[in-house]
Amino acid sequence: MQRVITTEIAPPAAAGTHSGSRSAAMLSARMDRLPATGYMWLLVLLISLGGFFEVYDLIFTGYIAPGMAKSGLLKTTTTAFFGFQGIAGFIAATFAGLFVGTFCFGWLPDRFGRRAVFTYSLLWYSLGSAIMAFQSTPESLIAWRFITGIGVGIEIVTIDSYVTEIVPQHMRGRAMAFNQMVMFAAAPVAAILSYWLVPTTLFGIDGWRWVVLLGSLGALLVWIIRRIVPESPRWLAAHGREQKAERIVEKMEAKALKQFGRPLPPPAATVEQPVHRRASLSELLQPPYRSRLIMLIVFNFCQAIGYYGFANWVPTLLIGQGITVTKSLLYSSVIAIALPVGPLLAMLVADKVQRKWLIVGGALAVIVFGLLFAQMKTVGPLIVFGVLVSLAGQTISVCYHAYQSELFPTAVRCRANGIVYSASRAGAMMSGFIIAFLLRDFGVPGVFTGITACMVIVMISIGAFGPKTNGLRLEEINR
Repeated sequence: MQRVITTEIAPPAAAGTHSGSRSAAMLSARMDRLPATGYMWLLVLLISLGGFFEVYDLIFTGYIAPGMAKSGLLKTTTTAFFGFQGIAGFIAATFAGLFVGTFCFGWLPDRFGRRAVFTYSLLWYSLGSAIMAFQSTPESLIAWRFITGIGVGIEIVTIDSYVTEIVPQHMRGRAMAFNQMVMFAAAPVAAILSYWLVPTTLFGIDGWRWVVLLGSLGALLVWIIRRIVPESPRWLAAHGREQKAERIVEKMEAKALKQFGRPLPPPAATVEQPVHRRASLSELLQPPYRSRLIMLIVFNFCQAIGYYGFANWVPTLLIGQGITVTKSLLYSSVIAIALPVGPLLAMLVADKVQRKWLIVGGALAVIVFGLLFAQMKTVGPLIVFGVLVSLAGQTISVCYHAYQSELFPTAVRCRANGIVYSASRAGAMMSGFIIAFLLRDFGVPGVFTGITACMVIVMISIGAFGPKTNGLRLEEINR
């Protein structure tokens, strides 16, 4: 419920009356006092639609795997641990591309802006997917999977910072939960399309290729989103472009006045921000960012193994529990429905409960429900515990996407996110080989024993070393 708004809009700072840092701080303070308007939610929705295709790409990896194996293009398991003609190699190429995109190119949004990089990385992904769908050898398939993953990696880094910066502080948690809900609506879409298409051949083309081609349609959204969604005002102000940032914030204020019909409260006391400087890797190695960086690298590496160790292997794990290929895709589709439901539920508590404790609780739930899943042999309990594992995993995802974006200042936010995300991609890349090894030698129970170990580390890293962020402005968190 929105608070009552009773005071007048604070006038924007006149040009030349404040230093650039003071002006940037004032613009940020003006944004943070805004209510959660329909316009704000529209911006989050449009950014999230771009991310829809990112998640579609990540999720269909596991669902098209049985189809690629059935067609003979890839093998389910290989004799070598690093087998690049199998499904594990395909998964590894996905996350190797993501690693390069996040680690090597995570600085691009800090340098060129959130909107431009968001747009072109989505185009990159769409083109790469279309080309990948027509590859006929394991080597070329995996090579184009790697190339496509680079674009997705850049997109991930950009979206989190974009959403974090474009909304006021009191709705960051809900905005990120809404973002994740929209993005992960792609999960049941990918699962259902895979269920319909993977076992079939249309016009002489294998069904799994159609699943990949449909993902390339994201390019159609690019120019629509680009025309409507503005650049992050915080990024503009931090790069000395206060006039453009001023116009965007004025529009946000006007939308708030029109929707609620009351004057806005005055901005809070400001904390001056550095202006127009390039991201510096060295400053991330200084307190307090060094400890945050280390904590999030450990967290990201382990949570990715746990999360993707389940998400990318659901159909295969169900087959390991005695379910047929076709039915495993159907049941996986049911489990996938939990992916957008998880963020929807998280919206209820994302700004009320400290995000670090929600992450810890989600990791504990993954352990409990995952171990129960591993013991089940009948369809009903398998689906129930599969859904619960997915809900717990989504709680972690919603919270950490918001959490790690909050822990670094605007000028280096995407670079920092890129570094910590690269650890996630390294973990996810290794997850394919680790899960394949555990599944081959220890079965489904062995898989969840490995996932449990990763989630214990997640709980310790965030619970013991993570700072609190709820209710604090970005400038207060990063003093």
